[in-house]
Amino acid sequence: MSNTLKYYNEHAKAFADSTANLEFTEFQDKFLSYIKPGARVLDFGCGSGRDTKYFLDKGYQVDAIDGSSELVKMASEYAQIEVKQMLFQELQAVGVYDGIWACSSILHLTKDELADVMKRMEKALVSKGIIYMSFKYGTEESERKGRHFTDMTEDKMKDLLDKVGLFMTEDMWVTSDVRPGREDEKWLNIIVRKMR
Repeated sequence: MSNTLKYYNEHAKAFADSTANLEFTEFQDKFLSYIKPGARVLDFGCGSGRDTKYFLDKGYQVDAIDGSSELVKMASEYAQIEVKQMLFQELQAVGVYDGIWACSSILHLTKDELADVMKRMEKALVSKGIIYMSFKYGTEESERKGRHFTDMTEDKMKDLLDKVGLFMTEDMWVTSDVRPGREDEKWLNIIVRKMR
């Protein structure tokens, strides 16, 4: 994970500039449709702060974290809230969030780390809470251009969810990348609900 954080610290501005203004409302609104207005949301790996700001503007209570100290500074400024620097593995909250938004963030964990972090996410949710996650589509787990990626297919995600055993799947769908020029890249989107 340290190489990934190093990458984001070194490329924070370019990354934030390329993602902050992407049109993402379809995904954001779909996630919000599963939780009540004004609910408490965790933006789990918030990057530029784009989604944090969107959820705040819609009247939700939002906590945001990121592992990159540089992105934390930028997201805090952009969203106008204090973003906390924290690794996914450090999540300790219990029964706090109605929804957790993990948009192209936990894909940087290894498959083994993912299972542990998903258990932490489940603990952080209220009863029947919701998680949105997105992963690059595929079966690979590798380091690419300085960042670790664990890709997911529907089958691979089902296996992981079965292994964790704490969620039921509300929806799973494949989309094209929303960034200009990257439409050929596919993403797996998943919404799961805490079973209890």
